Amino acid sequence: MLSSSRQPYEGHLPNWLERSPLTDKNIKQVKEFLDARGIRVSILTFKETTRTSELAAKAIRCEVDQIAKSLLFIADKETAVLVIASGKSRVDTRKLAEKLGASEVKIADAKTVKEVTGFPIGGVPPVAHSRPLRTFIDARLMSSPVAYAAAGTPNAIIGISPEDLKNVTSAEVADVFE
Repeated sequence: MLSSSRQPYEGHLPNWLERSPLTDKNIKQVKEFLDARGIRVSILTFKETTRTSELAAKAIRCEVDQIAKSLLFIADKETAVLVIASGKSRVDTRKLAEKLGASEVKIADAKTVKEVTGFPIGGVPPVAHSRPLRTFIDARLMSSPVAYAAAGTPNAIIGISPEDLKNVTSAEVADVFE
């Protein structure tokens, strides 16, 4: 369990944003997952979509590099792997395959993403998935004081320290990017 003394990243979030009332089951699932591990976050919802890194950065008024996008890949047609990438990073599937010792790695389709994570594309959080996933995280995220990630829907975001994100996902920092 991570330190329960951590405070939500309210200070890093613009004061014009409102907290989510936690009425959506996906958002509630993400919040409960993090709360159970001693990580307190504010979940923010927007009227507009935040389903891409650029749209999320615009909504939250941060740099695209601070967006933590959760991407699901399938190795050798059977093993699901999560990559938490900085908003500007692109995953190099050859590097990811080499890291995994796989002969082939492909991005998962929408149906597979929903089945494996329990969340829709554009709203996949880095946590609270249907099952544990081997996870890699982009080193570019680790230098920022806060990373902003999807919170279970295509219009909800959490702010979380990159170190907490790495720890709570048991992610390995890896260079699997172009």
